Amino acid sequence: MRLEGKKALVTGALRGIGKTITDLFIAEGAEVWGLDYITPEDLSDRVSAAKGKLHWIQLDLSKLDTIDAAIENSIKESGGYDIVVNNAGITKDNLSFRMSMEEWQKVIDINLSAAFFVSRTVARDMIKKRAGSIINMASVIGIHGNGGQANYSASKAGLIGVTKSLASEVASRGVRVNALAPGYIETDMTAAVPEEAKKKMMDVIPMKRTGKQDDVAKAVLFFASDDSSYITGQVLPVDGGMFF
Repeated sequence: MRLEGKKALVTGALRGIGKTITDLFIAEGAEVWGLDYITPEDLSDRVSAAKGKLHWIQLDLSKLDTIDAAIENSIKESGGYDIVVNNAGITKDNLSFRMSMEEWQKVIDINLSAAFFVSRTVARDMIKKRAGSIINMASVIGIHGNGGQANYSASKAGLIGVTKSLASEVASRGVRVNALAPGYIETDMTAAVPEEAKKKMMDVIPMKRTGKQDDVAKAVLFFASDDSSYITGQVLPVDGGMFF
């Protein structure tokens, strides 16, 4: 119960890694506000199973001008967050010279700009309490790049920059800001990758397996808990040794 008594906000909590993080946080004692662009059909079942530990915020993070007000309202309703996980993200892959303005901007808006707006709004409240942990979901692609993903790479590289900059601004007030850089993790997004590409991926992963969503969630838990109380401004790869 490493998060007993803590309140957390998790974006992109509908499915995949976000759902896994949400479930793990609740199991560790946290009260979680899950945020996504729609309300899941099984929400009542999930809320019931969570025994009052799960709340839901429906918010389209691509509508940047609505974020500040929505997060400020949720802070008032929740009483303030101890933990924020900026997990929401999308891909719109294309070669750079074929990438449309929409493909570029949508990814930047959701993966980078929305995470920045959520972080700064919550950070204002955290510094008043002189405590808090903000965790951003970057990617190894944001560090090393990848063909056909200039928009995604730019958004995740930018998120790493935001992480380090914000960490330096709020550290003296007891607020920590860190990021994770997952590698090849089994999600709905990676399920669409062709088998040949998956085999090539295995050749460059020393651990010779894909990552599980739980692998990422447990790393997020480390940054959310007091186990990482003297760590800030860092980027932790969760990639099976893909990049040393």
